[in-house]
Amino acid sequence: MASHLVSMGTGAPSPGERRSWRGSLPVLARDLVEAGLGNVELIVEHKLPLSSKRIDAVLAGRHPVTGKASYVVVELKQWSSASRWEGSDTLLDAAAAPYRPVLHPGLQVAGYVDYLRDFMPTLAEDPEMTAGVAYLHNATDQSVSDVFDLPVTESSRIFTGQRRGAFQDYLRSRLAVDSGADAADQFLSATIAPSKQLLDVAAEEVQRREQFVLLDEQRVAYELVLRVVEDARRADGKAVIVVSGAPGSGKSVIALSLLGELARQGRTVIHATGSRSFTQTMRQVAGKGSTRVKSLFKYFNSFMDAERNGLDVLILDEAHRIREKSVNRYTPKEMRERARPQVEELIDAARVPVFLLDQHQVVRPGEMGTVADITAHATARGLPVRQVDLNAQFRAGGSERYLSWVHRLLDLPDEMAEDDDGGDVWRDEPTFSVDVVDSVEELEGRLRAYHDAGTTARMTAGFCWPWSDPTKDGRLIHDVQVGAWSRPWNLKSDRAVGGAPPSSLWATDPAGFEQVGCVYTAQGFEYAWNGVILGADLVWRTDRWVSRRQFNKDPDFRSHAAVDDITFDRLVRHVYKVLLTRGLRGTLLFSVDPETQAMLRSRVNVARRPNEAAMSK
Repeated sequence: MASHLVSMGTGAPSPGERRSWRGSLPVLARDLVEAGLGNVELIVEHKLPLSSKRIDAVLAGRHPVTGKASYVVVELKQWSSASRWEGSDTLLDAAAAPYRPVLHPGLQVAGYVDYLRDFMPTLAEDPEMTAGVAYLHNATDQSVSDVFDLPVTESSRIFTGQRRGAFQDYLRSRLAVDSGADAADQFLSATIAPSKQLLDVAAEEVQRREQFVLLDEQRVAYELVLRVVEDARRADGKAVIVVSGAPGSGKSVIALSLLGELARQGRTVIHATGSRSFTQTMRQVAGKGSTRVKSLFKYFNSFMDAERNGLDVLILDEAHRIREKSVNRYTPKEMRERARPQVEELIDAARVPVFLLDQHQVVRPGEMGTVADITAHATARGLPVRQVDLNAQFRAGGSERYLSWVHRLLDLPDEMAEDDDGGDVWRDEPTFSVDVVDSVEELEGRLRAYHDAGTTARMTAGFCWPWSDPTKDGRLIHDVQVGAWSRPWNLKSDRAVGGAPPSSLWATDPAGFEQVGCVYTAQGFEYAWNGVILGADLVWRTDRWVSRRQFNKDPDFRSHAAVDDITFDRLVRHVYKVLLTRGLRGTLLFSVDPETQAMLRSRVNVARRPNEAAMSK
């Protein structure tokens, strides 16, 4: 089993996973045999489409009555006991769980079933094909009695070891004794529908009902916020929540789900970001046709004079972009003189401020959004801090290994995959690919082919070229120049010019393909195919990266007094980390520097190009 996981690109199993298999899989296999279902196919550790999450087991066979393919998703728990967590219906305290609280196993397996239906059209067309069960095989009914309080659905049945007979009866009602090989083949080879894009359904998300399935830690974060909000209301109290996760781990999905649910509950809730592009896009897409909904989307610097605890909840998306202070050149003198740290303003503005962040996306001088900084300010006020780490990955085809590879490539701290033994060389996975192109012309040509075929694709670059305003007659200046090739940057303004979309819509409007995006317009967004031009501000020399401030054109980096060389080096690596992690299906790389280009070739799919790999060494 371990060798199979490695060959599928999921990485070597951890010692904990091995112990879990030894403790649960033999029990499940024994029950199948005793139920007379020894011919049913057992798909172990199945990776959810476009996600790093894995299902413990999927049983594949034929329905005993209809003869159609039938699947049972099984979540295996070795818990001996579990009880409500602080009176919650959806969160539990389980002695054997690695963290507190944990999601109710019925909700967990139901989330997996819903997710499969969302991404596998064959299952969506016939929902009766798929069922879900949580099997707590070490528990008795009494030791986990609280788990039975939730209503039972066909996707969330619960069985304990005490109910082994009932579990086997249920499996016989869903699976015939015949071979399940064909059903398993259909399941494993099924077409995977494209991922739902956050912005395509944001209006439905906020104004009507949730359109996303929240899994595991995502659901824990969601339920935790709802619980803390209710507790704060009842006790007239206050608490701070920090949700941290890598690009694509679902932070914005959680934010929009919370905004919609809390608004429907009648809570006073606001969504805020530090990104003009992200906020403007949310206003235009999520608030389409509704001035009231648009008013729910603010900026971090909107709360300088906010009433203390005037909101029930303040959802702070992209919180890594929190600034040192909210003042700018337009701030009145009297407000400038009494300005406080922005994080304090945001904490004070609501009974429950919720910070969603990735501290490795701090890319500008003065950005202060780290877990440590937020926690320190909250603790200084005597406020409790609840933290949830999102260890799942939904961007980059669900590849945790790709994010870990990016961290190693840029020599950034790697908190993504402790058990990943993939080394420094990237090798393509079935759901995500990387390539180093020979020229910027090739990069654009390949991306244009995807774009013309109806797949989202964008070019981005490091801030190594001037950024000019359009001419008076609406022409865009081709600032980004590499040899004979040139293209304009995305627009700075929120007004369309010369056929180019406003900056806030560069990542989502098809016309954005014709401009090169910078980190400030790409951050927070995603597209299927991602092309990155590495500029001369970060180059590889012999065995290490060398940051070169003189080649960077970002006005925020000009002053050595404001940004010393060490800080510049850290921030410029963060910039490229952001640019490298925008793709859902693949990334194309090109460096303007020959030595850096050679290093990249030595670290990407070298088995494909043995001669080139040898030359680069």
